[in-house]
Amino acid sequence: MTDHGHSQQEITARINAPPGRGVLRDVVYGGIDGSVTTFAIVAGVAGAGLSPFVIVALGLANVLADGFSMAAGNYSGTKAELDNIRRIRAIEERHIELYPEGERAEVKEILAQKGLSGEVLNEATEAITASRENWISLMLEGEYGLGSVDPHPIKAATATFFAFLAAGMIPLLPFLLSLDGAFVISAWLTMGVFFAIGALKSRWSLSPWWRSGLETFLIGGAAASIAYLVGSLFHP
Repeated sequence: MTDHGHSQQEITARINAPPGRGVLRDVVYGGIDGSVTTFAIVAGVAGAGLSPFVIVALGLANVLADGFSMAAGNYSGTKAELDNIRRIRAIEERHIELYPEGERAEVKEILAQKGLSGEVLNEATEAITASRENWISLMLEGEYGLGSVDPHPIKAATATFFAFLAAGMIPLLPFLLSLDGAFVISAWLTMGVFFAIGALKSRWSLSPWWRSGLETFLIGGAAASIAYLVGSLFHP
């Protein structure tokens, strides 16, 4: 079954408004890191034999501070990516102005590598270079491998922060609710979050849900185990 229509109207609307990369990477990144780092604190403090109050205090501080730090880092990284795209666009604009024939030759080479040849290649080159915007867009894609949709720093940072916050609070819930055996419950909940994130991620990949979930489960479990073992070294 297809997941989109192929009428001329649907094709035109879809091609003229590409969705871009979305926030999947940012959500998965924030969710996994939120679970791992918060449970690492829970495991480390519990391994050291400290009180649940200390676990909650350090865990909440981590969720808010580290979540904001990750969001800020993702914002800066995505903005740097966007700035780089703008820099390269400015370079191409200058090259088209100074070396138009050389840039036309590059367009022809890009189109030739896509399978065009002969008169069709010459006509396509002329058609594309007749529009400055189309010319630059083709150069960004063909010469630098950059997509046609620019990244969104604010959207990326927001998705990372809220994913970190949501996933990072789960290991703390048993301690906030003062449940008996809080650490064991926290461990099971966190492992469940790891698996759920991986299983959800499989929706956008070719891996079966159980394999993607197991992979994330093992990665998160390894990080949590290391934190607990290190914390246990300081148990009085």
